[in-house]
Amino acid sequence: MTREPPLTGSTPVLGDRELWARLDGADGAALTQLYRRHCDAVYNFAFRRTASWATAEDVVQATFTAVWRRARDGTVDPLRADTARAVLLVMAGQECANVARSARRLRLLHGRIEADAGGAVSADHAAPTAARVDDERQMSEVRRALARLPAVQREAVELVVWSGCSVAEAATALGVSAGTVKSRLHRARRSLTDLISPDALKESLS
Repeated sequence: MTREPPLTGSTPVLGDRELWARLDGADGAALTQLYRRHCDAVYNFAFRRTASWATAEDVVQATFTAVWRRARDGTVDPLRADTARAVLLVMAGQECANVARSARRLRLLHGRIEADAGGAVSADHAAPTAARVDDERQMSEVRRALARLPAVQREAVELVVWSGCSVAEAATALGVSAGTVKSRLHRARRSLTDLISPDALKESLS
């Protein structure tokens, strides 16, 4: 993904639909605006999907790289909603598994290097704060509960409850009716009350 010059105060504020349409012409400035507008939503979504802050950062990069690749290839589908958020989150969901697999391979490789070096190699990174570790532990509990739900119910929770998409936005991104999304949400909430502690459920679905 190419780097674009910083946006200036004179840059017009365009809606997502127009920015998305400009991607068909591989407009890097349009991608930059979409990134700045939605990167936090993708980041938070990815954390809830993976229960890892580090992996979530990788998912953000992978998602917008995938958008840019489609733009360069001329394969960007038209945006049917007024916001690109739900579409980007669906794409992020597809990238989560790929990024998680890559991260696992890197951890295994690092372990082999440490073993070959007699333990002399150590990561020179700042230790995560206690709050981040607690977040990941709690999110892991939630993810284990969600894993027991049908995939279509998980998608509804992730888009509407966690990411703040409207039912209509989620329905458009998933290609189903609004009534179907509402039904999936209702069933998911009912199932989760039997699968997860009340405190974790309140935090995760707030």
